[in-house]
Amino acid sequence: MREDFPRSVAKELDAADPLAHLRDRFVIGDDDLVYLDGNSLGRLPAATPAHLDRLVRQGWGEQLVRSWPTWIEWGHRLGDRLAAHALGARPGEVVVSDSTSVNLYKLAAAALDAAGDRRTVLVDAEEFPSDRYVLQGLAEARRLTLRMLPSDLDQGLRLDDLSAALTDDVALVVLSAVAYRSGALQDLAAVNAAARRVGAVVLWDLSHAVGAVPLALSATGADLAVGCTYKYLNAGPGAPAFLYVRREWQARLRQPIQGWFGQRDQFVMGADYEPAPGLDRFLVGTPPILALAPLDPALDVLAEAGIDRVRAKGRRLGEMIVELTDAWLTPYGFRVASPRDPDRRGSHVSLYHPEALRISRALATDGRVVGDYRTPDRLRLGAAPLYTRYVDVWDALRRLRDLAERRGWEGAPGAPSRVT
Repeated sequence: MREDFPRSVAKELDAADPLAHLRDRFVIGDDDLVYLDGNSLGRLPAATPAHLDRLVRQGWGEQLVRSWPTWIEWGHRLGDRLAAHALGARPGEVVVSDSTSVNLYKLAAAALDAAGDRRTVLVDAEEFPSDRYVLQGLAEARRLTLRMLPSDLDQGLRLDDLSAALTDDVALVVLSAVAYRSGALQDLAAVNAAARRVGAVVLWDLSHAVGAVPLALSATGADLAVGCTYKYLNAGPGAPAFLYVRREWQARLRQPIQGWFGQRDQFVMGADYEPAPGLDRFLVGTPPILALAPLDPALDVLAEAGIDRVRAKGRRLGEMIVELTDAWLTPYGFRVASPRDPDRRGSHVSLYHPEALRISRALATDGRVVGDYRTPDRLRLGAAPLYTRYVDVWDALRRLRDLAERRGWEGAPGAPSRVT
């Protein structure tokens, strides 16, 4: 890309963008603020406030407990919508419930219980911390061997390194489809096939992939997966997560948190726990209806866009970040810290700089560009395709270059804070 790459080219790309009209389906109060943190928290869909208002005033306010015959199926209904529009799974294989970490614990524990005498769990050493912590707890409680596989911070875990670690003692492999720090994208089909050859099961964390990358869980042979809904799916801060269990696995697994929503004949109120058939056995307690509800209007937008068109735009936005970084930012100590091949990358791009934390803060305050920082020295830029324009990326990288030219981060605080 030329150093004189003009803003007009980005505007032309926006004019030709088949998803451009969907930006109007989101609340954007300040058009000058460039938001490149959709990989952490997606924007508010414009239809969500009215949707919630109807639920509160009519469903709760007027119908009261009489709404429960409808509400009680929402986790499954929304799960089937996710399966169809984002996950490439079959009906009855996805349910929305609990948090990602709780769902990961449930499925990991169930898979380990079904693994017989196998005693080893594999995880990427750079896996998202919550996933590693859950596995550490399970391994300690069950006296299992937890192997942390070294991987490259920028390129992710290599398939060859994973394959070399797969032995007949491996019960479970836990990996993110898209690495939270670098955006490195795994080949789900290849990983699933490698694990299956030695009789191991893969549990995928889809949090940084779902809603941005076509996942095709059925076609790639995935058995188990979890993920959140508040990033590219735009369901709101802390929105409930989802879990996926391949149909053929459902009767074989018994999850460890025996709540009444996972009980057969729930309202019989039986004395002893008996797992419900199918996906219900992976539920625990009463679903948080007000928190579930925003996923509906959010999925309306994704369904209209189509995940393949979302992916195509996400690739182009990422390529623009990479090319402008090379052209404008390398003289100031930046480098791309994500796979350069767009087929190996999700929808966020990380940039290395030794002052990444202070740069992230100064960019948000002085440059009015919201990205985020991840240790040790990475600035993440997440261009969510449903509402991010090409001109947004151009403006963000130009403002970052202007900040770098005058070392505008030098006055920003360098001490870590609770949220980065």
